[in-house]
Amino acid sequence: MLEKLPWGNTLQITKGVEEAIKALEPGLPGITFDTHIFRQANFIELAIHNLTQAMLLGFLLVVVIVLGFLFEWRVAVISLLTIPLSLLATMLVLYWRGETVNTMTLAGLVIALGSVVDDAVIGVENILRRLRQHRRAGSAKSTASIILEASLEVRRSIVYATLIIVAAAVPIFLLEGLTGAFFRPLAVSYWLAILASMVVALTFTPALCLILLREAHVERRDSPITRWLQGGYTALLSRIVHRPGRAYAAFLAPTLIAVIIAPQLGTSLFPEFREPDFLIHFITTPGTSAVEQQRMIARLSGDLRSIPGVRSFGSHIGQAFLGEEIAGVNFGENWISTDPNMDRDQIVEEISAVTESYPGVYRDVQTYLNERIEEVLTGAKEPIVIRIYGSDLHVIRAKADEKVEVDLAKAAAYGLKPGDVRRAASTMVAGEEVGDIFRDGKAYDVMVWSTPETRSNVASISDLPIDTPSGSVVRLGDIANVTIEPEPNVIERENGSRRIDVAANVSGRDLGSVVSDVKKVLAGVQFDRGYHAELLGEYKERQDAQNRLFGLAIVAGIAILLLLQTAFASWRLATLIFLTLPMALVGGILAVFATGGVVSLGGLLGFFTVFGIAARNGILLVNHLQHLERFEGETFGPSLVLRGARERLAPILMTSLATALAVVPLVALGDRPGHEVEYPLAIVILGGLATSTLLNLFVVPSLYLRFAKRGPERPAPAGAIA
Repeated sequence: MLEKLPWGNTLQITKGVEEAIKALEPGLPGITFDTHIFRQANFIELAIHNLTQAMLLGFLLVVVIVLGFLFEWRVAVISLLTIPLSLLATMLVLYWRGETVNTMTLAGLVIALGSVVDDAVIGVENILRRLRQHRRAGSAKSTASIILEASLEVRRSIVYATLIIVAAAVPIFLLEGLTGAFFRPLAVSYWLAILASMVVALTFTPALCLILLREAHVERRDSPITRWLQGGYTALLSRIVHRPGRAYAAFLAPTLIAVIIAPQLGTSLFPEFREPDFLIHFITTPGTSAVEQQRMIARLSGDLRSIPGVRSFGSHIGQAFLGEEIAGVNFGENWISTDPNMDRDQIVEEISAVTESYPGVYRDVQTYLNERIEEVLTGAKEPIVIRIYGSDLHVIRAKADEKVEVDLAKAAAYGLKPGDVRRAASTMVAGEEVGDIFRDGKAYDVMVWSTPETRSNVASISDLPIDTPSGSVVRLGDIANVTIEPEPNVIERENGSRRIDVAANVSGRDLGSVVSDVKKVLAGVQFDRGYHAELLGEYKERQDAQNRLFGLAIVAGIAILLLLQTAFASWRLATLIFLTLPMALVGGILAVFATGGVVSLGGLLGFFTVFGIAARNGILLVNHLQHLERFEGETFGPSLVLRGARERLAPILMTSLATALAVVPLVALGDRPGHEVEYPLAIVILGGLATSTLLNLFVVPSLYLRFAKRGPERPAPAGAIA
């Protein structure tokens, strides 16, 4: 197995080691090297392939949406070019920062895919709409001036919407510990892609529109999809605007359901990684000989290789003092590679059945990533660890050992003190170093010890002679009780106190539910003074990350509210949109409940992502309503709301559908290697987008009409198009 330093690139290092081994083979006749027994690069290559495939499929779906709504190939090309440009800019920044491309950076790009095209779609759609309006009205304005005005019209919305998405992702970037190291690359690549798309939308997109649309007859090609949707939407929204009560009730119902469901959702730190290779710990009782350990490992190897789908097996016994972890010969670590095309769950079940057939041995079946995560968190190999602290340790692992308990009265009758008896007995049973002999530059210990036959059993030890101060000899059994009792073979300390771990794996239920039951049992356990227990492991890490996320969410929420206020120049409107954003959380909660009911940390981060996307659509709609009233002479009232909502229907639907369809492949292709973290995140995004988009289209217009302040009437500027 290959271990690397944190900054190393696994794929490059693996390739280099394999090339070095291949170069060594001619000079080592009779020795065969197998570099594929446990090759972590296989999982990385498979995960990157799967994520790349999901990204390409998402891009194709975005292409379909853009073509369907814009119905003009030049405009579609302009919009879609923003994706490779933004991603290329992101990659360049990552390269300049010295970052490596891994599954988490790719995940950030996949999630950002829909949002990346949004900025360009918003700008291009507004430019296209304005060009069609002016040309149909016979306006004498030049194409350049129309494109400039249309770009400036949505510039404010694009900038503030992008800043809000960035603010919503700040809590992810500020995570600490293992979760921070794990998810920060995702947040960084997501941020960079979003910011790059904003820059491209404000600079490259208008310039390309001027080049490609100067002579294009865009007024002749209206999208039939947009016309059909606008007709039905306007008719339905007109009824809702005049009688919004039913719409409010329709959205209040799922909100109440989500409030009831949310406390019942299970929790976990990370999902199970779908690696095709597995790590099995095979730990026998301390004191097991190397020969016996090798015999058992060889037998285990034969049993496991007989399972269909298992390709190879490797193992090491014990660990060197300069190795990654120090262990005795009773410690076996086994690596199994399986065929990724086989049914993974069935293979895991069969492997577990084989390992369970070895009684009296600690064994587990884990993926390499899960095992490393658990060891980093607590040093243990289980997701739940109850660490008990105190001065008097119970047995950690039983080891038979002789115990001599001195009878004080009998010892005193011979003039012996308890320490004298224990020292003499210890010397004869365990031996004592009394000096060193130096020969040929080497030092040899000189030990005083009894003969093997005098310490072979309890009866022999009881007959050991003990010298008394008077010069006589007394039998050990006459002044002490000699028994065999279990004693700890390892004593571990932490923070100045001894400790012992009670660890458990989780199967069949989510981690949070199991820990909740463990807490109830632990609450009923009474500890003496000086003793206490702490609950550690994956759950503790998740709780710490969750608490930090919620604390940072308050800060991010305040930042989003301030950005909304700046964008709208109105606290009333900013508060109105901010209070509607939790509807995105409602959709995410319902989606999680419908797909298993367990929120991993990746799913939790999805709520922050969709929160920012929902705010973007709210800004698009409200800013346009303000623009129509302030600069195009529309009177505040139902007609203003209906016109603004109708004109913003296409960009809102395009941005929402583009974002949703960009992550649909992650959900449709299932929880496969490379999708473990992104799959629950994508589910939350899909559910959140569904409810937030419906809210923006059908409820926000009515709320705007009800709560927005009526702006001062302004005359329409010359040449304005109503």
